[in-house]
Amino acid sequence: MLFNSINFAIFLPIVFILYWFVTNKSLKWQNALLLVSSYFFYACWDWRFLFLLIFSTFLDYYTGIKMSDANNQKSKKFWFWLSISINLGFLAIFKYYNFFATSFAEAISNFGLQINPWTLKVILPVGISFYTFHGLSYVIDIYNNKIKAEKKFIDYSVFVSFFPLLVAGPIERATHLLPQIQKKRIFNYTVAVDGLRQILWGLFKKIVIADQCAKYANLIFNNSGEYSGSTLVLGAIFFTFQIYGDFSGYSDIAIGTAKLFGIDLLRNFAFPYFSRDIAEFWRRWHISLSTWFRDYLYIPLGGSKGGTWIKVRNTFIIFIVSGFWHGANWTFIIWGFLNALYIMPSIIFKTNRTNLDIVAQGKYLPSVKDLISISITFSLTVFAWIFFRAEDLSHAINYISGIFSQSLFSKPTLFPKMLFLLLFVFMTIEWLGREKQFAIANLGLKWVTPLRWLFYFIIVASIFYFYRKEQQFIYFQF
Repeated sequence: MLFNSINFAIFLPIVFILYWFVTNKSLKWQNALLLVSSYFFYACWDWRFLFLLIFSTFLDYYTGIKMSDANNQKSKKFWFWLSISINLGFLAIFKYYNFFATSFAEAISNFGLQINPWTLKVILPVGISFYTFHGLSYVIDIYNNKIKAEKKFIDYSVFVSFFPLLVAGPIERATHLLPQIQKKRIFNYTVAVDGLRQILWGLFKKIVIADQCAKYANLIFNNSGEYSGSTLVLGAIFFTFQIYGDFSGYSDIAIGTAKLFGIDLLRNFAFPYFSRDIAEFWRRWHISLSTWFRDYLYIPLGGSKGGTWIKVRNTFIIFIVSGFWHGANWTFIIWGFLNALYIMPSIIFKTNRTNLDIVAQGKYLPSVKDLISISITFSLTVFAWIFFRAEDLSHAINYISGIFSQSLFSKPTLFPKMLFLLLFVFMTIEWLGREKQFAIANLGLKWVTPLRWLFYFIIVASIFYFYRKEQQFIYFQF
């Protein structure tokens, strides 16, 4: 069930009405409703993988209790590694086995040995990378004595499988979400309306921006050998806005939907394309994943406490692992490696925490210095996204070779004026709302009522105008 589908438009109001008008007297029944709704939501993708989700949930629930009840460190460690091994084992089988098998066969062929690797013909369970990381953080936090194990299975299950975040995040922490699930929730009209605004903006990002950019990005990337260097540059730019509109749009819809049920989810995007350096970009892009790797991989490896070599090593590790998390393809690994290279100067010269404030805060326009910094950061990001989008390394290399050719300075073959207008309007609104949680959080609230409603009407009308059929979100494949 997609957020941008008619089915979800029917599903959400039904769950909302049952939640606030039927089960509102009992927290237990509200949580049970959320769990049943979440399982139904997931089963709409493929009911067979629902059993994998339930098994993964029970595994971490049970091992969490066993760790809390363990009377010695050896027993605690046993249950910890059992959970970690099985969780990562599922990921390895469904997501990475074929990659390692074929990569090994290709490596062996360099020595003159030919083998036909046995590969699995299975589809990737939607959301497995996200709900696995929910469980891993929970188990690790128990092991490190940061939290106690949750004894109520329904409450823990809602934490793992709450339908707004189930298939593409944000990646939640038990310390943040579980306490909200365990306490009575009271309907807040202001928060709910804010949630509706965030859902509206998320749909705009997905349908009006991402899906329109996808048409041209797919056309250019899928036929890259036929286009000039200047057109290939546009293709990379279109994909840059596609993936931002698509993924941050999903996050906005997820966070806005959770607000309708009185639940606050972690922020996942903070206007990353206005970043002035790569370090700032990664504080603003897919925040829940970046902070997950920071807390559960980077810091345990030593973080920034060691010498320069330790910081460099740890940075490369988390970026390469982050790239690999996105998919079993060398293109994602190179994408992670590139971002590690980008951030190296700030790590070495200790400038990675220079830009902690909001760019041009309280001003309408950025300074010339900020504009140059934003442009450089954006350009580096666009280049890295080529590897993320390419089918394989050969495709990426050929695409980049096509850019850096004599045709780079020719007139682009494709120049969709309507799309450029949409992007200009979109980025203008994003810039105006960059100091808030999402672009239209406060935009228009002080306008006269007719003008404010006209603004919302234009957004809604544009969504219906550009909507053709439901398009899957990019991050569902991860």
